[in-house]
Amino acid sequence: MITQEELAILIEQTYKVEKEFSELKRSYASLQDTVEKIVEFLPNALWVLSQDGSVFLQNSQAKKLGSLIEKLDYREDDYEITYEGRSYLIKSSRYKDKTMISATDITEQKRKENLATMGQMAAHLSHEIRNPIGSISLLTSTLKNRVVKENLPIVEEIQKSVYRIDRIIKATLMFSKGVEAHKSPFLWEELKKDLLDAVSYYGYTKEIEFDLPTQKFILNADKDLLEMMFMNFLTNAIDAIELSDDESGKIEMRYENDGNYHIFTIHDTGIPIEHPEELFEAFKSTKVKGNGLGLILSKQIAQAHGGDVTLLTGNKKLFRITLQV
Repeated sequence: MITQEELAILIEQTYKVEKEFSELKRSYASLQDTVEKIVEFLPNALWVLSQDGSVFLQNSQAKKLGSLIEKLDYREDDYEITYEGRSYLIKSSRYKDKTMISATDITEQKRKENLATMGQMAAHLSHEIRNPIGSISLLTSTLKNRVVKENLPIVEEIQKSVYRIDRIIKATLMFSKGVEAHKSPFLWEELKKDLLDAVSYYGYTKEIEFDLPTQKFILNADKDLLEMMFMNFLTNAIDAIELSDDESGKIEMRYENDGNYHIFTIHDTGIPIEHPEELFEAFKSTKVKGNGLGLILSKQIAQAHGGDVTLLTGNKKLFRITLQV
């Protein structure tokens, strides 16, 4: 028979065990909450699977990927998979009866790797092409002085084609090396004259009106880089007008100075821009004759001058170029 003293001790021990159990339960709940927060904090998708393959734990990133978990091979520890147009690096690990799987979005990394590879290949090809193009350019200049008059348009067409190839080579080499501006002051009128001369050499079939700024102002910039940048916009506009159903077109450039920036806006009456979201992506051209470098280089040139290039919202044919004063 239990004495009153033994009963008191037993009750005391029961309270003590209950208190320890409550503390252990709180500690476990706190640990579980911490683990869930850590899992949620991770930038990649994470699943913890039970032995039967059911999901024991997953974070919100994993929930967003929906049925990706059904396409994974649990026997593989480290591999890549493509899901809904994006690339993921899959890693898995096993501990006791649980399998942990993570999926990291490497789409941007893959894109940069592909761009770097394409840039290296393009730069190599550009170097290889440059010498024969130089020879063709020299030979056509000599031929132009000797050819009979009725064949002169053929030679001029060859020169225009060579000019286009040369522009692509310069853009490719600049993209592979990076843009570096060597600034010095010059008059806008000088650059304007060079642009109009280059435009006449570019070649087009329709009647196009060029309305460029008439103000007199000084730019402290890299003149060669700005000529390349503005020519990208002018030739893009020419090509857009050439593809339109109209017999003529207009390219309008406006200028203002707000004290901090030279601000140019460029508008043309050509066909609308397709896929504007891809405008500033390398090697993705929105036109048939493009090489996908013109606009991204133009943006880099503007940024090298403390400014930027943007496509104004609400008007898909109006570009805004800023250059620091």
